[in-house]
Amino acid sequence: MVETVSIETVRIEERDCPGGMKLGVITLDAPKSLHALTLEMIRAIDGALVRWAGDDAIACVVLQSSTDKAFCAGGDVRSLRTAVVEQSGVVPNPQALAFFAEEYRLDHRIHTYVKPLLVWGGGIVMGGGLGLMAGASHKVVTESTRIAMPEITIGLFPDVGGSWFLGRMPGRSGLFLGLTGAPMNAADALFAGLGDYFLRQEERAMVLDALALAQWQVDAPANHQQLSRLLRGFSAPASMLPVSEVRANFDAIAALTQAPTLPEVVAAIAAYDGDSAWLQKAAHALGKGAPTSAALVWAMRERTLHLSLAQVFQLELIVAVQCCAHADFSEGVRALLIDKDNAPQWQPASLAEVSEAYLNEYFTAPWDSHPLRDLQ
Repeated sequence: MVETVSIETVRIEERDCPGGMKLGVITLDAPKSLHALTLEMIRAIDGALVRWAGDDAIACVVLQSSTDKAFCAGGDVRSLRTAVVEQSGVVPNPQALAFFAEEYRLDHRIHTYVKPLLVWGGGIVMGGGLGLMAGASHKVVTESTRIAMPEITIGLFPDVGGSWFLGRMPGRSGLFLGLTGAPMNAADALFAGLGDYFLRQEERAMVLDALALAQWQVDAPANHQQLSRLLRGFSAPASMLPVSEVRANFDAIAALTQAPTLPEVVAAIAAYDGDSAWLQKAAHALGKGAPTSAALVWAMRERTLHLSLAQVFQLELIVAVQCCAHADFSEGVRALLIDKDNAPQWQPASLAEVSEAYLNEYFTAPWDSHPLRDLQ
């Protein structure tokens, strides 16, 4: 095993395999923050992926965390809020621009990576963590997987490619999940396309050992097949899967989201009076969330319908830096993570007050040349 350039919160290793091939392993190691991404971590991960893409000896890449409790709980929004508050009125905020631009570039690289890339999504996978996982060629979920895109609670929107993968979920389930931030388990992930393989969390070390003993080739397509076969061999029994709330409530979600306008959909979700505790909690979360965030979920769904993956990330960057320039993001992070009073004062305070002119501010590029213009 060879450890390459690592930082305190990200370990980067190359494990020797038979025939001179190697396994690249990236381990997020910031357990106190549930491995929340910082710009330094993003740069370390991306740097390793770039190096390994050009190294014929690297056959397969694994992205994991050092703990079972979480893969990655999202981006370090506390530090981001501090930067925004300290440079109020600066648009785009330099730190926000650097963070989101490099995060989305990394996420895009994962989506388009030629070599097989396995993400072990055990434990908590939220926000930016799902951005790392969603584009991987091989996505592992376990009995402990808990996935969510709860940006509506902090005045953001489901970014990191969320505008891409939410729109590709069955029916209108992606719209519902984006509006409510409702949590998903392993069965939900498999149903929604956010997971490919269901494995036991306790077998992670055995899987990594098996990967290091595999007969890899220089041929990337062959290695994709090899990884798929290996993971299928470790698959946990379907009887271990929890009940998929998204699948179980699929018809109800369709009914709640079938109206042609956002106010009608929000009203329908708020009026839900059925027996599902999961839907009840989702309705409550939407009711407490930022009205502008709900409007952004709806608008992004419409605006990204026919965009390429690169174009989606380019549009998301504009909206993300504009979120940081508007009041809800700082207020949402304050209420949820800093003061923890859970009493955000959203501006505007209601969906009816979110005018088209105000919403269009979020889609106005604050630059002449797009920082992600080179994405293909």
